[in-house]
Amino acid sequence: MVSLDLRSLIVMSGILSLLLAVMVFFLRLSYPRSIRGLGLWAAANAWIFLSTALFAGRGILPDVVTIVAANLVLLLGMVSYHAGVEQFFGRRPAWSRWAGLLVLLALPFYWYAFVEPNYNARVILVSLTWAGIFLAMAWRIWSEGAKTFSTRFTGVVLLLHVMVLLLRFASAWMPLAEEGLFTPSRVQALYVGSNAVMLLALGMGLILMAGDRLRAEFEYLASHDALTHVLTRRVFFEICEQELARCRRHGRSMALLILDIDHFKAINDVHGHQTGDRVLVDFVQRVAALLRRPDQLARFGGEEFVLLLPETSPEEAITVAERILVQVAAPREGLPAITVSIGLATNRPDEEKIDTLLARADKALYKAKDEGRNRIAQA
Repeated sequence: MVSLDLRSLIVMSGILSLLLAVMVFFLRLSYPRSIRGLGLWAAANAWIFLSTALFAGRGILPDVVTIVAANLVLLLGMVSYHAGVEQFFGRRPAWSRWAGLLVLLALPFYWYAFVEPNYNARVILVSLTWAGIFLAMAWRIWSEGAKTFSTRFTGVVLLLHVMVLLLRFASAWMPLAEEGLFTPSRVQALYVGSNAVMLLALGMGLILMAGDRLRAEFEYLASHDALTHVLTRRVFFEICEQELARCRRHGRSMALLILDIDHFKAINDVHGHQTGDRVLVDFVQRVAALLRRPDQLARFGGEEFVLLLPETSPEEAITVAERILVQVAAPREGLPAITVSIGLATNRPDEEKIDTLLARADKALYKAKDEGRNRIAQA
């Protein structure tokens, strides 16, 4: 370990960061834009690669480049990692704060490089700043990330890396012989090697987090309507079948409501389809505001929606339907006034399939329309 060529180790770690940057960059191109942060993670690895190239040029390039610029570029990579995590969780990175920090660090880096050269002092600055950034990342991931393997793995990697950085911070205070970047010591070799391994593990963890987010989005799109974000017909029927089976086992009551916006075609013809879409979204928001947590709303097709009310008697279902009539008919600025017709049916002890209950609710809906719309009919 003592005879290990540290310059070569730094170059190899930089090449790994470059490969990771390329991989994350192409993931960014292929993933939907709703998964944010990948671009900044790719940039972070690119900055790290650049910093290792500058560090490896020590003795060849000017010291201001291989010391001051190299350390600032390295920390810029860590800031990019943190900013990517902030974007991933829908937050805006505090660029001005980080820019101010890097500007403030430029002076002590220059001082301990040229005025009072001290390698250990520069290690203390880098290790402490790096550890603080990664602690902030770990906190964000643990506090806001889904409790999945990918978030736990990434959080553990960050905390382990913080421990390595704090150990290097502590070792820089010890009365050891004066060190340099390429001093072939066990401490320096472990520090450089550990950073390379930890950064690779961090990149893997972040990629896993992005993959989990992508899978969650696909699952959501497969089960929810793209416009209104209520359940799709297929998923809704599965939930209804389960609820109906539960009602039969335990003698419970459930209600099914079919909601149809009155004269919706006229809205599209007069105001345009974009306004029609806004009406649908507004309609869902109005109805959803009246529902309990167990209630399920789905888009049945076009302007027709279906609502499941578990643990609901016929009288309670009528009360909910009446509230929906009032809420939907309330005027909204910038949108045409609408009304809704509602067909209502509750389960019977002999009903084994949801299709039977749905057919009765549909028959009640047509009755509401035939009687003049903007009303409730019960089967």
